[in-house]
Amino acid sequence: MLVWASAAAAAGGTPDRLRQQEIAQCLPQEIATWRDGADRPAMAPQLRWVYRHDGAPAWFDAATVLAAISRAAEAWSACGTTGQVALAMPGTVLADDVVLVQWSDADSRGNFGLASLGARKLSLGSAAFALLNSRNPGYPAGDTLQMVLSHEMGHFLGLMAHSRRCVDVMSYYVNGQGEHCFTRDGRMPGGSTDYRALLPTACDIERCRALNRPALVSRQP
Repeated sequence: MLVWASAAAAAGGTPDRLRQQEIAQCLPQEIATWRDGADRPAMAPQLRWVYRHDGAPAWFDAATVLAAISRAAEAWSACGTTGQVALAMPGTVLADDVVLVQWSDADSRGNFGLASLGARKLSLGSAAFALLNSRNPGYPAGDTLQMVLSHEMGHFLGLMAHSRRCVDVMSYYVNGQGEHCFTRDGRMPGGSTDYRALLPTACDIERCRALNRPALVSRQP
């Protein structure tokens, strides 16, 4: 689940160059989670993502959302898993082995996005995006969409616990008990854009590889 922590938490006083370094490089001591879930291998070495566009906000056309899903799937492929992306036409009966990416306020439960592994659904919240648009029409909603899709896909790949590294796409900023995520220079993000990466970072990928490498090896003939 990805909950909107603030209208955006961002680079603030942290130089963008440092943020880019954090995205591209993972130091061993930086891999840390909130321990709010038990990581596990992906449900399959190949996941098929099928997108259904009905219910989407008017400012997102199907091609835009499909492209964002494809970017996230391609970025996560560095983990060692693979993914196929397709658009479901109205009335299409979906196979049992696909993950449905849909717009559903009920299934997203008021969040921007929610992963339901048992139901094989990645649900996006139209109401949450509408609220963001009404409060800050100039905010790049496409960036939020990309981050949400990347984050929720990570749960399907086995990353159930959230990262404590602020820049990771699998992170959140505050745990509810006053504890914060961390950056390399020790300063909390702040500003008008989100500090989290839009796609999985080096640490996100390293966590995913550690989970799925043994499973992928065991599945080889």
